[in-house]
Amino acid sequence: MQKRKLGKSNLEVSAIGLGCMGMSFGYGPPADKKEMISLIRSAVEQGVTFFDTAEVYGPFTNEELVGEALAPLRDQVVIATKFGFKPDPNGGTRWSALDSRPEHVKEVAEASLKRLKTNVIDLFYQHRVDADVPIEDTAGAVRDLIQQGKVRHFGLSEAGVKTIRRAHKVQPVTALQSEYSLWFREPEAEVIPALEELGIGFFPFSPLGKGFLTGKISADTEFDKTDFRNIVPRFTPENRKSNQAVVDLIGKFAQQKKATPAQVALAWLLAQKPWIVPIPGTTKPHRLEENVGAAAVELTREDLQQLDAATSKIAVQGARYPEELQKLVGR
Repeated sequence: MQKRKLGKSNLEVSAIGLGCMGMSFGYGPPADKKEMISLIRSAVEQGVTFFDTAEVYGPFTNEELVGEALAPLRDQVVIATKFGFKPDPNGGTRWSALDSRPEHVKEVAEASLKRLKTNVIDLFYQHRVDADVPIEDTAGAVRDLIQQGKVRHFGLSEAGVKTIRRAHKVQPVTALQSEYSLWFREPEAEVIPALEELGIGFFPFSPLGKGFLTGKISADTEFDKTDFRNIVPRFTPENRKSNQAVVDLIGKFAQQKKATPAQVALAWLLAQKPWIVPIPGTTKPHRLEENVGAAAVELTREDLQQLDAATSKIAVQGARYPEELQKLVGR
């Protein structure tokens, strides 16, 4: 698989990465650990070099899974993880409070290094912007970790442009991770131009619309009771019914390209900028192979114009987060 450079940094990764969250958290019960270790190692064999996790996924179990799976292949891969939430003092899975105080950032780094079975974190993201801690203080803590050789690169997740600029002055930001796809294009207005100006790479998460753009979810699909999509307004049955128009359009386009809808959605992202690397997640080997195959799907300028023109006429229904989570993004 071809590689991509993230902005002005020297970080180079495969054109398609692998988001590992759903293996342990968010989309129903955790998948079988042995099967997921096999899936992650299979991804490396297929050319994937970028793997994304976070302490909150599980919590902790996803980092442990990724660490175990990649330990024998560590010199071939780039591992990203995240800090910024405060764990439930009762040991549960709720992570409602934010905590990006410098001392906490450094504690998380030490714990993540152990769980990931490594001596350096390649990319360390602030998971959500903490309004109670100046971003300069947080960026300074990551700068310290970089100077100590414990972290290689600093990233932000779901941050707004003002925060990105402020952080970048203290410690250059290598990459931003935020949602971006054919059915969520908000970053195009302000975020992507700012990233281009500053030389910062972009890892879109949910590039397949949390599974919806694959065409395998309908208004009648029932999610497991622990599935995050149950509380996402965009995934109410009525909104799924309305939003099917986007999927149908991508499906027709995919037939013309002799590709799958998922491959077209990923190829569209790859075509936006040379420093964009989507990180679709999956627990299924055949989906992994399909997603990796998207890197070989070429969309012409005419293809992109047609896709843009057609999708711009469809108003996507429903917010991408429930209200309390929406408050944490874009600040």
